[in-house]
Amino acid sequence: MEWSHQTVLVTGAGGFIGSHLAERLVSLGARTRALVHYNSANSWGWLDRSGVRQDVQLGLGDIQDPASLREVTRGVDIVFHLAALVAIPYSYRAPLSYVRTNVEGTLNVLQAALTAEARLVVHTSTSEVYGSARSLPIDESHSLQGQSPYSASKIGADKIAEAFGSAFGLPIATIRPFNTYGPRQSGRAVIPTIISQALAGRSIKLGNTLPTRDFNYVIDMVDGFIRMAECREAVGEVINIGSGRDVSIGDLVAMVSAALGKPLSVAHEAARVRPQASEVDRLCADNSKALRLLGWRPKFSLEDGLSETIQWVRDNADRYRSGAYAI
Repeated sequence: MEWSHQTVLVTGAGGFIGSHLAERLVSLGARTRALVHYNSANSWGWLDRSGVRQDVQLGLGDIQDPASLREVTRGVDIVFHLAALVAIPYSYRAPLSYVRTNVEGTLNVLQAALTAEARLVVHTSTSEVYGSARSLPIDESHSLQGQSPYSASKIGADKIAEAFGSAFGLPIATIRPFNTYGPRQSGRAVIPTIISQALAGRSIKLGNTLPTRDFNYVIDMVDGFIRMAECREAVGEVINIGSGRDVSIGDLVAMVSAALGKPLSVAHEAARVRPQASEVDRLCADNSKALRLLGWRPKFSLEDGLSETIQWVRDNADRYRSGAYAI
């Protein structure tokens, strides 16, 4: 693909993955638009500190408001839809907001893309839609299980995307990321939670340490997004982006301990535990479809990615409240 000929929109471009993706698109030469959630501080999120800020056309808005999307989608070739509410614990407290943002918001984005005659939408799913694994590794045919309001809202979003492809012929490729980590991730996620506490002391407050996750460095995940857009065969498909290796939360603590060269202990904190039937016990990707269609495989090992992330958290310690539970 000649990216210099493409006008692209990234929803959620001020966020963790979205900001990295926007930077990559600018580096590829794409005419890049960023939809950032409106706020009174006029903050662009992580794009505020980005070297590409002046190379990105900004749109302030809200995917819950169709009017916010009309102007920013006009003339767009490709839409990367990443905007979402993603924190699972908060979804227990405010489930309606997840439906409005993740389901209705996705509907609005797809409708805007259809009106703009975009040639492709890359829709972002999540491995959480699989729930606790019934077979391993998890391929794209695995059943979908709404074990949290968050995962249920993302299942709804995925199905809305599927419907727009079938009913209206909108070209949609659905990327299903397994757990992503790296620089800029918020303190609500488990890896920066462990690292920030480890840098501040030796006791790590966690909930359940037995579940396993398939962790993927953000640079590898961005590669997955780019390849999804470049692959014609991805249209109409759902594709897992994951390493195929799962690691328990307890083992993560041990890996961070080894990387820092300091002993760490785990202190159980009940507030961090999910409701029993809502806990997803194990996630591990079958990434054979990504390799076959996209030629994608991870370049960063978990050990290397953790080293990069530890250094970033160390350099940005003021952004984390190590003693507080961020939901």
